[in-house]
Amino acid sequence: MLPTPNRRYRTVRRSADLFRSFLVEQSDPERFYTDLAQDTITLITRHEPLDGRLVLDIGAGSEQFGREFTARGANYVAVDLERESFPVGSAAVGVVGRGEQIPVADGSVDIVMANNLMEHVLEPGVVGEEMLRVVRPGGLVFISYTAWASPWGGHETSPWHWLGGNYAAKRYERKHGHPPKNVFGESMHATTVSGGLRWARRQSDAWLIEAAPRYHPDWADGVLSVPGLREVLTWNLMMVLRRT
Repeated sequence: MLPTPNRRYRTVRRSADLFRSFLVEQSDPERFYTDLAQDTITLITRHEPLDGRLVLDIGAGSEQFGREFTARGANYVAVDLERESFPVGSAAVGVVGRGEQIPVADGSVDIVMANNLMEHVLEPGVVGEEMLRVVRPGGLVFISYTAWASPWGGHETSPWHWLGGNYAAKRYERKHGHPPKNVFGESMHATTVSGGLRWARRQSDAWLIEAAPRYHPDWADGVLSVPGLREVLTWNLMMVLRRT
């Protein structure tokens, strides 16, 4: 489990702990997704408390998020295409829906988040606009996604995706005897750091209050200001926006 964070949270130790947790994603998903959920909670609560807040999780994906968020006093609602992704055994709620058409009224939630979703949708900007639509004025939007040019951009086909998504998928199928779970051009797309930052900065009804390479120590934030290099080194872009 991740250590209790101090005031300066994004440290080298935290990065190392997350990396060790990532290495057991397949063998010990309980540990990995619990650590990821707790990390997400800490990143969000630096800007907004959870107690009593209505939190909408787009593309929920794992039950650990529902369990951890409700334990912190949030009213957690998961939105996902698959019912199997909904939290079980907790006070969390699940709703079937798409990020491009979130089945929630305008300005009805306090916090809306999308963890590692944007690389799996064709138009991440459309999902972002929907997230801004459903959050109340003054509410928080939390977005985190893996950049395509990063070492893990091709997910299970990495690092061969650097030679092309289609090539990486075919190589994976030859090696494993079945296609990858994340199919390039269908369920996985080439997201960029520059595209995400550009989208966030041009919103007229929200301001970008934090942008960072999520899993890096805070002293590595400067990489976001270097075009080209940021696409590879950022790895996972985190953006936090406040709705006006």
